[in-house]
Amino acid sequence: MVNSKDFAIRLQKILDFYAITATAFSDLIDVNRSTISHLLSGRNKPSLEFVLKVLEAFPDVELYWLLNGQGHFPTLKTKEGIRTPQTPQSATPELFAPERIQDEIKAPSSTQASSEDSDQIERIVIFFKNGQFKTYKP
Repeated sequence: MVNSKDFAIRLQKILDFYAITATAFSDLIDVNRSTISHLLSGRNKPSLEFVLKVLEAFPDVELYWLLNGQGHFPTLKTKEGIRTPQTPQSATPELFAPERIQDEIKAPSSTQASSEDSDQIERIVIFFKNGQFKTYKP
């Protein structure tokens, strides 16, 4: 059985190793931020889905180490060089990136009536609360 407090310590080690915040971690593995908060505080135990997402996003994490504390983190083969997880390019856009503004030629709006037809009524539509409507044409 997974001990929530020990799991929280191991989860914090992962965050410290990769130098990422809990928010960035939740975005990387696609879980709610509250899930990470509850796990770090020891309130909740990790779900299978959560554990699988961590293992998929961070291949340096061993399953038995994450669940029981047995094994090594990072794996022995990666202690030589710290690897950072691959982040998808479309994860979040830059907040302060300059926007490309292209000059647009605005066409006259089709909702504007021409001066010739402005005094003539084309049709009258009445909508009822039950979803029906009636159209009257002069």
